[in-house]
Amino acid sequence: VVAQSEVFDGAAAGRAGAVARDDFAEASKFEKLFGGAAHGFKMREGGRGVKLARAKIETRGNTAARLKDAAISSRFPMAKNLLEQLKGGDRRSIGHSDQIAELVSKKPRLFAELFKGLWSEDPLVRMRAADAVEKVTRTKRELLQRYKKELLGLMTEVEQQEVRWHLAAMVSRLELNARERQRAVALLQEYLEDRSSIVRTFALQGLADLAESDESIRPMVMEILREAVRSGTAAMKARSRKLLARMERI
Repeated sequence: VVAQSEVFDGAAAGRAGAVARDDFAEASKFEKLFGGAAHGFKMREGGRGVKLARAKIETRGNTAARLKDAAISSRFPMAKNLLEQLKGGDRRSIGHSDQIAELVSKKPRLFAELFKGLWSEDPLVRMRAADAVEKVTRTKRELLQRYKKELLGLMTEVEQQEVRWHLAAMVSRLELNARERQRAVALLQEYLEDRSSIVRTFALQGLADLAESDESIRPMVMEILREAVRSGTAAMKARSRKLLARMERI
């Protein structure tokens, strides 16, 4: 439904926005129109009625999407406060990392601020920033490319397991030359010695992802996966079986 007015209440804390009453009145009229008069019009005019209904439904969907975006932006309004939203709680919680990931996906200019969180002095911010960066770059790998040097460097120096397993998942998303790829493989092999089963499991995933596009390391990676099936933790065995099945189809 074509909205007649939109109201965004920026002064009300906790409210993302509000649609004016006219919008709801218009929506109600449309429902009645679509169920009665619009149907008759469609029967008389053929395709014109269908096109009209579709256009109004699409507009209605677009309005809902805009309101959702406004809600997210209102909750996390400024880049300088982005990392503040990742503080608090303990390591058992990801806090607001899902909401931050959604916000940055919609506003990629905030990615640089989020990426800085990987070097925060607060371990909770580091782990949640890593979680959000990983989620954003699942679909927006291009955002990660300019930070290739920094990400490979962080893989070398970071010891926090929650950051390590997200880095292991992300490294294969980088556009690497031969030397950088060799370095990434060596780092992931070091991660296989980590105390955390989760880090080791994601290291296996990272190696398999790299091997998919690099035939030269595929035999070595497949042997690592076979060994993990034989002697790894339950999580490593389950993941390795799936990765081996996938790689055998290449």
